[in-house]
Amino acid sequence: MDWLTCSHSPACTGIARPPYGLCLAHLSPEDLASELAAMVPGRLLDLRGTTVTGDLLGLVVEAVLGRPGRARLDAARFTGDVRLAGVTFAGDVSLDGARFDRLASFFGARFEGNVSMAGARFARELSFHGVRVRGHLSLDRAVMSRDALFSQTAFGNGLSCERARFDGYATFDGARLGEGASFRGARFGRTLSFRKVTGGAGFDAAHFAADAYLSASGRFSASRARADGALDVAVTGCRVDLRRVEVAGTTVLRLTDSHADLEGAVLRRPAAVRGRGRASLTSLRQVDAADLALSGLDLSSCRFAGLVHPGGVRLQDCTFALTPRGVRVSLRWPMLRWISRRRALADEHTLRGWAAAADGTTTADRLATLYAGLQSQVDDHGTSADFAFAAMEMRRQASHRWWLSAYWLLCGYGMRMGRAAAWFALLAALMAGAVFWTSTSDAERRASIPNPAVHHH
Repeated sequence: MDWLTCSHSPACTGIARPPYGLCLAHLSPEDLASELAAMVPGRLLDLRGTTVTGDLLGLVVEAVLGRPGRARLDAARFTGDVRLAGVTFAGDVSLDGARFDRLASFFGARFEGNVSMAGARFARELSFHGVRVRGHLSLDRAVMSRDALFSQTAFGNGLSCERARFDGYATFDGARLGEGASFRGARFGRTLSFRKVTGGAGFDAAHFAADAYLSASGRFSASRARADGALDVAVTGCRVDLRRVEVAGTTVLRLTDSHADLEGAVLRRPAAVRGRGRASLTSLRQVDAADLALSGLDLSSCRFAGLVHPGGVRLQDCTFALTPRGVRVSLRWPMLRWISRRRALADEHTLRGWAAAADGTTTADRLATLYAGLQSQVDDHGTSADFAFAAMEMRRQASHRWWLSAYWLLCGYGMRMGRAAAWFALLAALMAGAVFWTSTSDAERRASIPNPAVHHH
């Protein structure tokens, strides 16, 4: 303790009140009345380490007219119900390490400064419903043994719940997070409802032991998070980081004008990513998902290399990168190539040098397998045909076999019949030219031979 403790007993950690040497809880009724009379609204309230009963709390709130100033309540123990409706804290509030044995309700309270409850323990329900915190609220390492209610709460400078433990139901529905919320390393024992939230949120390395319904705007991160139940995420205007997330239940990700990265995610049950507006995925590299539905997404820059189950991905109304159109000259056979416009994966652009390489793991063999797996999972026939063509292209790139090059050159692997028709027309023209040249030469030769009958006469 960094304060002089109560002399009533060695077990009491309450801050001693001069000149009595006792904490507020152990003062005589007369001395307590004197101390309460000396309290002034808007001034410092110091109850560090003090055991505060429900009656004592009521007397203190009444003494400061419901408007304490700076409040130092570190390591205080509240043994009765805490109900602070209508109380306004004019300064910063510190409740680090405090213990609440019964209900802790701050419903209707106002905090004009910052609030710190780091390491606090709540044995019963905690309610911050509708509270306004002008500054920043910290619940780092706090333990909430029952339900925690933060719906409709406004945090002017954000919220921090790093390594906090929510053992009961937790709700933040409709909260306004100001500069954002951090739940890094937090644990949620029951359902978490984080719907219609305004502001960014981070759940990196968090553990959801039950279903979690999450939302955010501006920024959302849950990298390395683990969900034992269902995970439902809805974001607007966000950059979404879900790298290496692991979900045992169903997964639904709704993106509105947002960009998501799922690299290394493990999705053990059916999963769906749905896009609206300008929604895109930037990476599905190393994703392990046997049943993944993608719809309404821009996948033109999405990396697919290392996708564990390409055949388990269903693609609907998605857009892809396009290959450049034109003629290319190469030192390898065939030396002259023409490239028609078709849909392709961003990984192929990297492999062919059409885009900056993100890594060196993409190979033609792997891309051939990837294209073959995705080919039948696309709802659009044209895209499916392009992927089938790309699979053959990658096999040709990987094997360098002459017959694949010839197959490509003659008819585009049987998928560019216009090319075969062009070759046929060229061959027919050459044959016709040869016949014409041969017949013309023969006629000229016959015309140059003298007629013996004319000379006889």
